[in-house]
Amino acid sequence: MINISTPSRICFFGEHQDYLGLPVAATSISLRSIISGKKRDDKQVIINLPDINKKEKFCIDQLDYQNSRDYFKSGIKVCKESGMIFSNGFECTLRSNIPIQAGLSSSSSIVVGWINFLSFVSDTKKSMSSQAIAELAFKAEVLEFDEPGGMMDQNAVSFGNTLIIDPLRKNLTKLDIDLGNIIIGDSKETKDTLGIIHNCKDRRMQILSKLKKYEPNFDLHQSVLKNNYNFLNSNDLELMHATIENRDISFAGIAELSKKDFSIEKIGQLLLKHHEILSTRLNVSTMQIDRMIEASMDAGAYGAKITGSGGGGCMFALTPEDANPICEAIRNVGGDAYVVKSDRGTYKL
Repeated sequence: MINISTPSRICFFGEHQDYLGLPVAATSISLRSIISGKKRDDKQVIINLPDINKKEKFCIDQLDYQNSRDYFKSGIKVCKESGMIFSNGFECTLRSNIPIQAGLSSSSSIVVGWINFLSFVSDTKKSMSSQAIAELAFKAEVLEFDEPGGMMDQNAVSFGNTLIIDPLRKNLTKLDIDLGNIIIGDSKETKDTLGIIHNCKDRRMQILSKLKKYEPNFDLHQSVLKNNYNFLNSNDLELMHATIENRDISFAGIAELSKKDFSIEKIGQLLLKHHEILSTRLNVSTMQIDRMIEASMDAGAYGAKITGSGGGGCMFALTPEDANPICEAIRNVGGDAYVVKSDRGTYKL
């Protein structure tokens, strides 16, 4: 029996920034998915999904997609393309305690775990590097279905702990740091991942294209935005000002996290600034998430922000040792609360 455990993740800094080529800081957390299974004597692939009372069944050699997020088939397809061979099918069971469509990367946790599982049930059975798993998971989850988004999720849950990801320089820095208690607050509002990412990404990519046309030397990593761009309307200019401010907050947050003696209080303050821009200017938060953040701060949290694409889902708060008052405060305004820690990446049990 092969057992693979994979974490979920939260984004500390750089929310809605990675697909613009800007660096992000993400932390994998101890809400996890587990895939358990073994090879069969025939060509059938059977995936038991008891958490949602479903089962998937197909032939290992018949991988035509049946829907726009047919990740189990796309995972096998990209693994085959990478050189893996599957002479037999297999049966497995997938369980997870990660809230679904809540901004904690439940789908990437499953896809990364699935790629890791496939590497062990293939004829060429081998242990893959975290980087190789993340790259195949990105292909299976994003490229195969032409979806928006960067590689933050796949990298974060594959590598584990706290990861600084610089897409432009293709650089990953793993930080083994103790962030103490982290409270996840679930709004129980289903988020519109693709709709919000398309809106945030597409609009800004169009604006950046205009900026590059009229100011070829404009660099999103370091340029200061002027106010006399007459080729941008006021709404576009405001959106880019918000993007630049979030860039600078993220740079400051990443620098603080990278210090040996980082200040949890300072990180908390930067999280709040980051969230304020995401909420009031990028419009990716909700009234319920804002209420949970306000309640957690009143109860003594160091800082808090939304995590994930937004429009629902979860927030998180950094807390003192006693997390109970903050959990109670979040529940009192209608959310669910979980105490988690930063955690290791995907691995074979």
